[in-house]
Amino acid sequence: MSRFLRVPHTLVLLFVMMIVALASTWVLPQGEFETVEDAKGHALVVPGTYQHVEERTVLSPLALFTVVPRALAAAQDIIFFVLIVGGAIAVLRASGLIDAILGWTLKRVGHSPGLLIVIGMCVFAIGSGTIGVAEEYIPFAAMLIALCLAMRMDVMTAMGIMICGYGIGYGVAALNPFTVVIAQGVAGLEPTSGWQFRLALFVPFVAIGVHHVWSYARRVQRDPDASLMKGIEVAHVPPTEYPALTGRKLVLLLAALATLALMVWGISTRGWYLVELGALFLGLAVFVGLAGGLGVDGTARRFAEGAAELATTALLIGFARSIALLLEDGRVLHTIVDALAAPLTLVGAEIAVVGMLLVQTVLNLFIPSGSGQAFVTMPIMAPLGDLIGVSRQVSVLAYQFGDGFSNMIVPTNIVLMSILGIAGIPYDRWFRFVWPLIVKLTIAAAIALVVAVLIGYR
Repeated sequence: MSRFLRVPHTLVLLFVMMIVALASTWVLPQGEFETVEDAKGHALVVPGTYQHVEERTVLSPLALFTVVPRALAAAQDIIFFVLIVGGAIAVLRASGLIDAILGWTLKRVGHSPGLLIVIGMCVFAIGSGTIGVAEEYIPFAAMLIALCLAMRMDVMTAMGIMICGYGIGYGVAALNPFTVVIAQGVAGLEPTSGWQFRLALFVPFVAIGVHHVWSYARRVQRDPDASLMKGIEVAHVPPTEYPALTGRKLVLLLAALATLALMVWGISTRGWYLVELGALFLGLAVFVGLAGGLGVDGTARRFAEGAAELATTALLIGFARSIALLLEDGRVLHTIVDALAAPLTLVGAEIAVVGMLLVQTVLNLFIPSGSGQAFVTMPIMAPLGDLIGVSRQVSVLAYQFGDGFSNMIVPTNIVLMSILGIAGIPYDRWFRFVWPLIVKLTIAAAIALVVAVLIGYR
């Protein structure tokens, strides 16, 4: 019986979702909103303009196969970034730098796994909530996994620290330029306005996440059989002895820190994104390989091996992107948005704002891009809020809660699928770990939104 109940591979799950998306284009009404371009060339939906199209677009079943290469091409920036980061991490590990840092860190915080969880989640949440870091966390996965394994925690705990920290950071972001600032611009609000209330939410929401991850980690420490990774072969085995942090390795460490500092500077002041960041990590791999004594051939070999290990992850990214492409091609994406938003006009402000949260959460499955979701939904949700007594600032907060928290669970989020692929965590195991946290965060978000309505948050 267990053989028939076994959850299939993540690629199979995503392909099933692609089939459902394709079928929806055959049965759902097809339609579109009118769109206008803002000053920066972004397409904004015009509220109240949804109309069914006269001539239906019928996608062939062959679209299930032709959409995948297109999706891989559409997501090429993150795919290439992931492959380059995988190669760079392999070179860093071969140089002995990562193991030396792990050994040094364990001597100082190895006695307190709770401290690692608290500090780690706060750092990831702050990075996401301020400058919108997401894909840039991928290089830290291997080191975090090794640290947690050395502290008798499992891979799930390590990725809980990273993914939950990143998701909560996006959800309660005070300044995130890719979600908050864009959504406020679309809603006609001053950029970063209302940051004080969002900042006040940071500690309680991060505390909910820390409690969830730490409770799980303690269960695993007491009973390793309680791990959700039981039966999954773990490739990240921590060494029994760690190399010393020698002078040469300190030079490599300085190079790695300089790369991270340059990354933060480039993102915040020069608008760098995945192309520039990929170039940074490629340069770091070359320097570390040559300065670390691997030689030209050794550096190339290690880099190629590290990139090859993430080929499955690259496929997961393409399949996840395919779902949204099918909905766009079949002209039902706007139909779904319109159908989800319409019932909110029938209830009071306090109930409607919770409905907005749920609508934004569901829509993140179909529009996993935070900025993309803002451009599609905020032109509808902001005027809708005006009609039902919900301020535009609260409408933006509902959007960022729905987008940020569900980033931790929707399989169409390519950042999530990338990190899970690197860690070797099957999606069904991750779902079992994270869904109770999503429920807790959603309840807390609903309470926060009702409070925001009652206090007149603007």
